Amino acid sequence: MFITKLGIDLGTANTLVYMPGKGIVLNEPSVVAVSEWNNKVVAVGTEAKEMVGKAPDNIMVYKPMKDGVIADYRITEAMLRYYINKALGRFNIFKPEVMVSVPAGVTSTERRAVIEATMRAGAKNAYVVKEPILAAIGAGIPIYEARGHMVVDIGGGTTDVAVISLGGIVSSTSVKHAGNKIDQAIADYIKKTFNLAIGDKTAEDVKATIGSAIPIEEELSFIIKGRDFMSGLPRSVEVRTNEIVRAIDSELKEVIKAIKVVFQDTPPELSADIIDQGITMTGGSSLLRNLPELVYRKTGVKAYLADDALYCVAKGTGIALDHLDMYKKSIISKK
Repeated sequence: MFITKLGIDLGTANTLVYMPGKGIVLNEPSVVAVSEWNNKVVAVGTEAKEMVGKAPDNIMVYKPMKDGVIADYRITEAMLRYYINKALGRFNIFKPEVMVSVPAGVTSTERRAVIEATMRAGAKNAYVVKEPILAAIGAGIPIYEARGHMVVDIGGGTTDVAVISLGGIVSSTSVKHAGNKIDQAIADYIKKTFNLAIGDKTAEDVKATIGSAIPIEEELSFIIKGRDFMSGLPRSVEVRTNEIVRAIDSELKEVIKAIKVVFQDTPPELSADIIDQGITMTGGSSLLRNLPELVYRKTGVKAYLADDALYCVAKGTGIALDHLDMYKKSIISKK
């Protein structure tokens, strides 16, 4: 049997490829390394991410996705071609039908760029679907019910908040405050407090290891190694959870604000449904400790983490591909 369907969760931080019948076949960072000499792609994905902050002058390491949309068209196309070929295997001669996720606030120009890059990367057909819809499908929410469901999808570049009913988005917003901005806030805090320069990867490790959305009693600690701004020499410092809570507070406030904005635009009948069912949280950055609790404290509505929150959008692409005819009408924009 020739599988010619692929779902791609094209994220700012990571790209996931889903193959119906097989599940997630690829999960790699959205990073590409290019040689300055001949403009050739040297490495993609995990291999390229290992070069971040360590590459010589003649190799440039790019993150072609910025805030969930294409920032560098040529490099995104090269990255997509690499992922499609890797997922299908070398001997596949059939062009796949590909479904790609895009943020809820994407413009028609940005949507067209995603479709064109996917087609040029070797797809037979390219469909784009908004992330909150796919996240809801992947989280097992029955989106075609005449009931309101709120999904908060927090990725690397964007936070998408949407209320879904009868298979469509009733109200939504997309803000550029998500995982990457949280990492940046941690790096800025370390710089300001300890006069220490740290890289993106260290900031991400701090967030994942000891980060929390609300202060906790039994704090965790982390030894950060970085470069002292004054002496230029390596140095280590210890940080604790509640310091990180303070550092990322302003970014999380933006996420809460986005949720409140969507609530204000939601019809009262659907708001009542959401109060009954709670808010579903998906995306890698929603795994931050105690984030559902923060959302509950600030909105008064119960929030819970979806199963496999990191993979909801990718799983959603797979389910939508399996039932393409059913989903074609309401949610897909095709080339």
